[in-house]
Amino acid sequence: MPDVRRRLSQLEFRKALGCFATGVTVITVDRDGEVHGMTANAFTSVSLDPMLVLVCVDHRARTHAHLHEKKRFGINILCESQRTISEYYARSIETHQHAEQAGARFDQTGHGTPVLRDALAYLECRLQSAHDAGDHTIFIAEVEDVVLREGRPLLFFRGDYQEIGKVIESSSLPKKP
Repeated sequence: MPDVRRRLSQLEFRKALGCFATGVTVITVDRDGEVHGMTANAFTSVSLDPMLVLVCVDHRARTHAHLHEKKRFGINILCESQRTISEYYARSIETHQHAEQAGARFDQTGHGTPVLRDALAYLECRLQSAHDAGDHTIFIAEVEDVVLREGRPLLFFRGDYQEIGKVIESSSLPKKP
């Protein structure tokens, strides 16, 4: 029987991936005393021992080269009040002046990694490995420090920002610590 599969379009693929609700992060790196960053929702945990995370970055993103060069970066998990910051870092052009207008204020860790003040959480990461995957690179990093704050996350679903909704009662199964 002949193969009658249709060709999947990039738009269909993107729409399908948009059905997976994600949190919103801003990846930050210091380069010559300036903060560079990008919005990313392709972020996930990899391992608890050692503590590893990954973030996928488009080869065309300016931050891509900085991550390779610096090998240390911050992953800032945004709270629902930081939508403007996410929108700013989702653009391809950035200037420090405009970042401040978007509400981005930074602190530095002991290693000099820039982290967003008032983010819901941040992870300070040291690059462990990088793997090309299509038009992106998968950066795997060891988490060296985290800071958590109270608040609610900024979410992204079907191409729009969302706020967390009603909490659904969990099953009677015991929760993992």
